[in-house]
Amino acid sequence: MSTPFAKTPFQIRPLDAADWPAVWALLAPTFARADTYSYPPDISEAAARAAWVAAPAATFVACDADGSILGTYFIKPNQPGQGAHVCNCGYVTAEAARGRGIAAAMCEHSQGEARRMGFRAMQFNFVVSTNEGAVRLWQRHGFDIVGTLPGAFRHPVHGYVDAHVMFKTLIHV
Repeated sequence: MSTPFAKTPFQIRPLDAADWPAVWALLAPTFARADTYSYPPDISEAAARAAWVAAPAATFVACDADGSILGTYFIKPNQPGQGAHVCNCGYVTAEAARGRGIAAAMCEHSQGEARRMGFRAMQFNFVVSTNEGAVRLWQRHGFDIVGTLPGAFRHPVHGYVDAHVMFKTLIHV
């Protein structure tokens, strides 16, 4: 995939069952750091797979030319029923792949997929305020902070920090 955000060529494709070990290798240390996601730091592989693969509507991976997984994201309805037209996504980029445009490309890709799936908007429910790179990235991609939850995230270094709710309309009325 070549995008204006990518610094090296890679593709984004649907997750294949054989990708799970590599995806788990990205998720496990991310969740263990406990500084960006509210999943338990000691989440089991089965619970992580249920949350990242089984529950979402779709899960994708970003791969380099050799097939190495550089990042992953999921997409799902943010709420059931009357709120199911707004989606939610989660993204993780491999530590070694940071700064290469992977997260930006996954954000763009997820918005296209969301539109294709019929979602009218995208909402990030819990963007940790100390994850400044993510906040800036989502803002560059058109997301607004529509609410801040004071002290809602227990950061392992900074203590209780704010979490933002970020939102973007995907269709123009």
